[in-house]
Amino acid sequence: MRRAAPFLTIFVIQAVCAFFFVSDILASVLGVETTPVSWETRELMEIGASVGLVLGVVVGGLMLHRALRDRTHALRDRNEAEERLRRASGAFMDLLHERFAEWGLTPSEKDVALFAIKGLSTAEIAGLRTTSEGTVKAQTNAIYRKAGVSGRPQLLSLFIDDLMREDGAVRLAANQTGDAA
Repeated sequence: MRRAAPFLTIFVIQAVCAFFFVSDILASVLGVETTPVSWETRELMEIGASVGLVLGVVVGGLMLHRALRDRTHALRDRNEAEERLRRASGAFMDLLHERFAEWGLTPSEKDVALFAIKGLSTAEIAGLRTTSEGTVKAQTNAIYRKAGVSGRPQLLSLFIDDLMREDGAVRLAANQTGDAA
């Protein structure tokens, strides 16, 4: 709230200044008689109102500049996050292919394993592969046996464990260097 106080003050000053000018113009246009003030007082009021409006324009410009700068930083941060996600996705796909090769999966088993990891049901996998559910069940059992797991949760856990280091950072793909994405 402390950071907003100067802006609120400027806003109030601007509102008073705008009211002064608009009411003066409306009084002239509508022919409303007002109590005359000395020309010195009137000049001071106009100077004060003008300064208030100029101050509002300057502060508004500064706020616009800050908003644009913050937006630029947010876009850069988003792009960096998308790049890290792309690298992590690439690392995951590399890891999948690496493990599938280690386990000696057939091309059909690789497809079924990928669909199973994506969370598709046996019926959905059978539909996509135009095979029977029995065939998919036999293939998933072969995958679990070759991977040394008892089901999907453990299969997925193997990949999650592989991707995560002790420090919680995502492992980079083999062809990338250094630290985690």
